[in-house]
Amino acid sequence: MKKEANSPHRFDSISAAHKAFGLEKPRHPLISLIHGPHQLATAGQLSPQHVLGFYKISYKPKLSGKLKYGQGYYDFDEGGLLFAAPGQLVGGSDNEAATCSDFTLLIQPDFLIGYPLMKAIRQYGFFSYSANETLHLSDQEKATIMAVFRFIQDELNARTDDFSQDVIISQIELLLNYSNRFYKRQFITRKAHNNELLQKLEELLENYFNNEMALSRGLPSVQFLADECNLSSSYLSDMLRALTGRSAQQLIHDKLIEKAKEKLSATSLSVSEVAFALGFEHPQSFSKLFKAKTDQSPLEFRRSFS
Repeated sequence: MKKEANSPHRFDSISAAHKAFGLEKPRHPLISLIHGPHQLATAGQLSPQHVLGFYKISYKPKLSGKLKYGQGYYDFDEGGLLFAAPGQLVGGSDNEAATCSDFTLLIQPDFLIGYPLMKAIRQYGFFSYSANETLHLSDQEKATIMAVFRFIQDELNARTDDFSQDVIISQIELLLNYSNRFYKRQFITRKAHNNELLQKLEELLENYFNNEMALSRGLPSVQFLADECNLSSSYLSDMLRALTGRSAQQLIHDKLIEKAKEKLSATSLSVSEVAFALGFEHPQSFSKLFKAKTDQSPLEFRRSFS
């Protein structure tokens, strides 16, 4: 069957990506740092959407947008970083197509074999953030990130020796750790906006239980909250951890226990009926969670009000 022209194209190798962008073959088959603006050289032949077979960290110099800070705005027009992991669908928006990247680091997972980073890289949530959750950089942050990119570039262009891969891996770790720090800053500088988001999450969960949505839809999920807030689930959980020290799943559990206590203390519903009303398929699961969170079984809690 002929592949549709608008179906996403898969880049399994860095060499294939270089070819599609009209670039020279990479010096190393498992890692490449592209410096300078680059766009698909096969425009019209390949879909602007593509699936990667490798990690991608890209700096775009002209990301527009101002982040709210208190009653004012903090200017981040200098650009920012976007992250993608193997298997993700990227590209496709008109805005993204018109915005060229300056530095783009491509890393095949095989390059990390034998290093702790191979497992650790999966713990960085921003690899599953969406494009609108990009890391906006201040001037100072940009200078820091650019310095790391240039160090990696110099190392890739130097003669390979026994320490080359170790040094490059260390610089990738440094890049990721700086990115983690700057994302935490981004959560904090958007404090006014995020406080509004926290209020929205509270309202979403209140409506979910008060309108008996749990009876028809089951337990509320992190993905449900993220979709309602137009965020990725990873970004939502990371933002909540930065602001409150608790994840989105913990927020849901807190609300579940709050509603459970209300029903156990103010109604005559059985424990099983309370469990089903909150969206649990099995009462045992409800009792286990309640015990873990309160150090009491639902019946023990109810007896304390007798």
